[in-house]
Amino acid sequence: MRDLLSRMGVLGELLGFLWRRKLYWLIPMIVALIVVAIFIILGSNPALQPFIYTLH
Repeated sequence: MRDLLSRMGVLGELLGFLWRRKLYWLIPMIVALIVVAIFIILGSNPALQPFIYTLH
């Protein structure tokens, strides 16, 4: 498990920190923030905006 987390970089360190501190309830919120960030990044690309708009 530690080898997998060490290869994931910053995200692995964050998940390792949450796992050691027993903050499991934060993991869904972090995943939701990452998904929102991906939609914002994709929505700022003019070529992909029509596809993101149809999801709305």
